[in-house]
Amino acid sequence: MNLKSFVFFLAVMFTSSLFAQQSAPDNWFNLDAGEAGVQGVSSDKLYNGLLKNKKGETVIVAIIDSGVDAEHEDLKDIMWVNPGEIAGNGIDDDKNGYVDDIHGWNFIGGKNGNIDKDNLEITRLYRKYHKQFKDVSPASLSTKDKALYASYKKMEKTVEENRQGASEQLAQMESTKLIIMEALDEVAKVLDGKAPNAENISAITPGGNRSLTVGKNIIQDLLAQGEEFASVDAMKEMYNAEIKGALDYYDTQANYQYNPDFDPRQSIVGDNYADQTEKSYGNNDVEGPDAFHGTHVAGIVAAVRGNEIGMNGVANNVQIMSVRAVPDGDERDKDVANAIRYAVDNGASIINMSFGKGYSWNKKIVDDAVRYAEKKDVLLVHAAGNSHENTDISDNFPNDKFEKKKFFGKKEARNWIEVGALSWEGGENAAASFSNYGKKNVDLFAPGTAIYSTTPDNNYGDAQGTSMASPVVAGVAAILRSYYPKLSARQIKSILMESVVPLTQKVSKPGDASTKVPFNQLSVSGGVVNALKAAEKAAKTKGKRKAKLAAKQAAKTKGRMNKDAQIKA
Repeated sequence: MNLKSFVFFLAVMFTSSLFAQQSAPDNWFNLDAGEAGVQGVSSDKLYNGLLKNKKGETVIVAIIDSGVDAEHEDLKDIMWVNPGEIAGNGIDDDKNGYVDDIHGWNFIGGKNGNIDKDNLEITRLYRKYHKQFKDVSPASLSTKDKALYASYKKMEKTVEENRQGASEQLAQMESTKLIIMEALDEVAKVLDGKAPNAENISAITPGGNRSLTVGKNIIQDLLAQGEEFASVDAMKEMYNAEIKGALDYYDTQANYQYNPDFDPRQSIVGDNYADQTEKSYGNNDVEGPDAFHGTHVAGIVAAVRGNEIGMNGVANNVQIMSVRAVPDGDERDKDVANAIRYAVDNGASIINMSFGKGYSWNKKIVDDAVRYAEKKDVLLVHAAGNSHENTDISDNFPNDKFEKKKFFGKKEARNWIEVGALSWEGGENAAASFSNYGKKNVDLFAPGTAIYSTTPDNNYGDAQGTSMASPVVAGVAAILRSYYPKLSARQIKSILMESVVPLTQKVSKPGDASTKVPFNQLSVSGGVVNALKAAEKAAKTKGKRKAKLAAKQAAKTKGRMNKDAQIKA
């Protein structure tokens, strides 16, 4: 890497997070376009108008994710508490198959701890087929197995190339970091305690000291961006924080996600993975080793509104159930299916699923769980993915298309909403550059960039992705389920789709800024979810929710609320 590349690399690392989102209004996803100039979902306006002084019912929203910090100051009062379970007694009091599941369940943990990092699904499939085909002559295979062998070889190529590429990137970044840190140390020696301002840096004469030249140019570039630092040590500290994410990313890819020799399942979870119907495994740690993603998602849905701390979630009257099934890697179909069933059986009426992958190990078992949720009138909200791909063409799992159609059955789930990500910038940048899209397979868009929400240990921070857009929609759906409880899951989906704010302008195609496409061609509805318009439509819609299902849900929610009151007392 040459000197110019070094300078550019560090400048990007320092400035990308500082400047990329600086103009997004606070809490923009809750704002109204007519009042704030950004295409939020108008939830604040809804609460201050149509729903003012109205009382809604409590709704349980399950977050199938990496885990949720149940003790967070902005979430602890709205965490679901299992009314049939006595905390910490080591007994399955409610006989649901899960011991001490107070706030939910963890399907990627066991008595030996919790899974943090895991493979991508393509790596697991490659490992599986490698055992089958490694010593086989392709010529000896049947026609069916030859097709499978061809898929195996394609997976092998992808896994090995991506692992090698990640290893090379990791080594390069580690080398780059070492060189830049040494360069900044050289500058610090010359400054001898003086501030690294423009005057002092300009006065440095590197001579033949290449490391000092690199350090001087790096700092001058940062100063040109308007940054000020009290010391070179402050620069190093900030740089270390910025590059850590990139180093972790490539380390995870090289050593875990694309590493076929790494498989933490048996030693940690200890289930019989060959038995895809097995349900009673895991532990009750609903936070896990890294709950950033799940905690951020939970806050978007329902962080306590109006408590004057942190931020406001989209919906009030919500109880958050944490179901941990998503590691740092691809989620497993067995865990996803069990997570959906657990959430449904324990009273959730909305399930948010901010995860996805390009391959599926056992789609049927997930499809069956989706059908189960539909039968029980539970709405599933799913993130479309962040690969700027057209999912009408590219695979993205899980999805609402059933692999095998049952006799007289539907080809797709009608209780499923697929969500793309909207940028706060609007105009031709309205579609987030990373968002997946699809005129057939993505239902609508929702705010998904510069989203400020809860993070573990009573912290808050920005994140972006369709992972953030999905819980915005789940929050809007929760408002409808709360204030219009007679509406069925299918009706809520229809209302959300029919009440979008349509965007008709041309926008940069995700992943290809030079190509402009009509925004309304990126999804089925062609628009952005809006809580106010949805509530207005819901108020005029006669509910079709089956009375028995509504009564069961109400009973479970009431039981949870009574248990919560007992705990607080």
